[in-house]
Amino acid sequence: MGVRHGSRKPARQECRPTQVNGDLLRRAVDWIVADDIFSNVTRHGNTTWCPKLLVVLAVFTAWMDAKQLTKAFEKAATLSQELFNAVAFATFQGLVRALDRYSPQLLPILWARIQSLMELVAPRHFRIGKWLPLAADGSRCTTPRTRGNEQAFSAKNYGQGKLAKSRKKWKNKKRRSKKLGEPVKPQIWLTLIWHMGLKLPWCWKTGPSTSSERHHFMDQLKSLIFQKNTLFCADAGFVGYELWSTILDSGASFLIRVGANVRLLKDIGDFRLGDGIVLLWPKDARRKKLPPLVLRLLEVRGEHGSMYLVTNVLSEKELSNAMIKRLYPLRWGIELQFRALKQTFGRGKLRSRNPDYAIVELEWSLVALAMIQLIAIKEQIVLDIPPEKTSVARAISAVRHAIDTWNIPTSRRRDSFQVQIRTAVKDDYQRQSSKKARYHANYKDKPHATKPIVTKATSAEKEEYRMLNRAA
Repeated sequence: MGVRHGSRKPARQECRPTQVNGDLLRRAVDWIVADDIFSNVTRHGNTTWCPKLLVVLAVFTAWMDAKQLTKAFEKAATLSQELFNAVAFATFQGLVRALDRYSPQLLPILWARIQSLMELVAPRHFRIGKWLPLAADGSRCTTPRTRGNEQAFSAKNYGQGKLAKSRKKWKNKKRRSKKLGEPVKPQIWLTLIWHMGLKLPWCWKTGPSTSSERHHFMDQLKSLIFQKNTLFCADAGFVGYELWSTILDSGASFLIRVGANVRLLKDIGDFRLGDGIVLLWPKDARRKKLPPLVLRLLEVRGEHGSMYLVTNVLSEKELSNAMIKRLYPLRWGIELQFRALKQTFGRGKLRSRNPDYAIVELEWSLVALAMIQLIAIKEQIVLDIPPEKTSVARAISAVRHAIDTWNIPTSRRRDSFQVQIRTAVKDDYQRQSSKKARYHANYKDKPHATKPIVTKATSAEKEEYRMLNRAA
């Protein structure tokens, strides 16, 4: 019997497992929360949970769109069980107690991992020129008005100060009869250092509502190690001899806006204002025989007038005026990061009624949001989309959509988590009207930083400067 041509059996097709969004989401989490980074975490002797699973459960809880923390935890525990076949804790109380105890160990490790991935994912945006550009600023997040939160975060003895008690003696009757404002709500002060190139948080410090952002910043400079050629950019609130000296002692440089709250000296020693060189040498520093800070003063003119900046980088070759005009406007992006955290991510008012747990909620919310932003940047850099084009709102929506559809096959391309996170970019439309609300009050006295006070050095200051140089 002859062989019949053209009647071959069709090749057997391999049965490939259908990919679901849960697989893509687990892969993204594994990329950041690697298995080996927590090997040195010391735990209590009878603990059975894995540090990675604890971090995963904390991040999943922060990602959930739920008004109640217990509801968010229940969804996060279910998702952890489905994606990682395990859950660190069965109860919400167990989770927050573990985070309260072990966050001081886990957060530095996890944050060092995120910082290393930031440089690895987008090396072209990690530095601008030779500089690692970091912005610093502060904001507050409100907590529930419980007795514990008020004792931990609110202003102590509100209305009992000398100024408040002396109101009855004021000559101005209108001011004397004006009631004191309401006490400040229990709020956590958050001082954030933010990467200006990647639009991502770099590190932070928290405290009560009465905290000082300058003191927080100095604490970070003393306790953390920053990379070579780090340049800090900040507004007119981050001024002062002590703060700027701390920046220089840490090996970093700064570019800070100044106003009339700063008094600078000109024409002292070999330094002349004509060269753009001024000195900061307050009375306290002169009394303690501390050397003056030699700075470069610049006037940058924009659409809304002039602003004045000082930097310790005296050479224009290292930090040109053109680079300064490019760098400083990027600092305003830190305000968008605060808005993304408080409005878009929903942490303007925290949900924890316990002060220790409120700190835990805020810190792990920062980590969870940064992870979403980093995952989005990683996927978009492949398509040559710069970090400034990333839409945080759409990235959050993409992650939450993947959580809701974790077990649904991604047969439709637009439902895929990878496609949604890659397309989480801002619209390219041109705004035709002002963003200012029509009901916003038109204040005559709008806050702004005026020109710094630059005075010619007195003969006494010149003599002190000469004596200091001789002693050196």
